[in-house]
Amino acid sequence: MSLTHRLSTFNRERKWRLFLRIVQPGPKTQVLDVGYNEREHSAVDNYIERRFPWPANLTALGLHEAVEFRQRYPQVRVVRYDGSIFPFDDKSFDVVWSNAVIEHVGNFDRQVLFVKEMARVGRRVFFSTPNRGFPIELHTRLPLVHWLPKPACDRLLKRLGRGFAAGDYMHLLTRGALCRVLHAAGVERYRIFANRLAGWPMDFVVDVEAG
Repeated sequence: MSLTHRLSTFNRERKWRLFLRIVQPGPKTQVLDVGYNEREHSAVDNYIERRFPWPANLTALGLHEAVEFRQRYPQVRVVRYDGSIFPFDDKSFDVVWSNAVIEHVGNFDRQVLFVKEMARVGRRVFFSTPNRGFPIELHTRLPLVHWLPKPACDRLLKRLGRGFAAGDYMHLLTRGALCRVLHAAGVERYRIFANRLAGWPMDFVVDVEAG
């Protein structure tokens, strides 16, 4: 197992433990998972589907057809959408969970819409995102490149054979940028937890009381 994979496994497990501690889901808790993976490349993909004790209470929302996903998690309800407005009524879920998705939805305006929609359909929102200030970017496994301005970062990623991570694939957030997205989305009641590695914030977990 690579060091990157071990770090990802360790970090997702502690986010899961934090979720259990502060949200305290029960057998009647209805949860929306925003951003399932159709194909699983490691044991950290689709983490809530792997760990949640009541899979029939899960709804998974995503962009892609869920063929392999449905086979792995037959009790989970799957809904496909176009990446904009969530196809659910207000407060349809007790909790919205989203792990490391917001950095992939697009620019600032798209991120604001994403947060607005999570807060609209959930009574509580629990989501996470990598810290742009962490020196190693785990998608590309490259150090420091993601600290460059976005256009320069994209050019260098393409030269280094990591062009998949350029463009709208990834808009990483600092803590300050994350707060700006939350405020623009009209979210006022929230807490941000920093998961640290050697004292350095590796990613942020946001707990939103949406009402």
